[in-house]
Amino acid sequence: MKIAISGKGGVGKTTLASLLSKVFAEAGYSVLAIDADPNSNLAATLGIPNPDEIIPISEMSALIEERTGAKPGKAGSFFKINPKVDDLPEKYSFKYNGIRLMVMGRIKQGGTGCYCPENALLQALVTHLLLGRDEVVIMDMEAGVEHLGRATARAVDRLIVVVEPGRRSVETARRIKKLAEEIGLRNIAAVGSKVRSQSEREFLTSSLPDFEFLGFIPYDQAIVDADLADRPLFESSPMIIDEVRNIYQTLLATAQA
Repeated sequence: MKIAISGKGGVGKTTLASLLSKVFAEAGYSVLAIDADPNSNLAATLGIPNPDEIIPISEMSALIEERTGAKPGKAGSFFKINPKVDDLPEKYSFKYNGIRLMVMGRIKQGGTGCYCPENALLQALVTHLLLGRDEVVIMDMEAGVEHLGRATARAVDRLIVVVEPGRRSVETARRIKKLAEEIGLRNIAAVGSKVRSQSEREFLTSSLPDFEFLGFIPYDQAIVDADLADRPLFESSPMIIDEVRNIYQTLLATAQA
């Protein structure tokens, strides 16, 4: 199963990505977690030691030059658009508690040639991870679909948009859905996050009638406190873990349908 998770910053998508990774690993699946959000904290959320020392793939200049034939940041250079990447998950991932993590880094924007070698490597790597790996892949993304293309979108079993009760989060969810549909990604669902009441749940479902909701994660101060104290999130909130397990079961059921 290949799962991409997106949503406005701060809504809890990294928490969902880490807890879903734990639940799949707990069930015996081989799990590859992908941090594709430069503003994310997936390594720390998974409890991997010294997460600040991890260098994203997009910042590995020597690797990018070796694989693409072009030095990053050099304008007008020729480079390979399909570099070799199939060995990178084993060489540049971190295994912890049964989960393998790769940190991708930012896809550069701006339309200038100097950024293309980094993008070529990242896009080739994402394609390999989604099309060439026989395992559960869970990708924590920015509030968009920049790491996905038309070829890889078809390999995503579910794009989960995490949304909290609030107009800005709802608008971001609508924008992500529109961008995803433009590249042919149709298996789009939502997860409500930080939901405190039935009225907030109803606000989300009425504001996003075109979304299938896989579940609603309640607000729990215990998760916030655990994050501040650098304690494992998986052990901090039984009610959130129970809901993530329900989402996991729904994902399995829809995949088998």
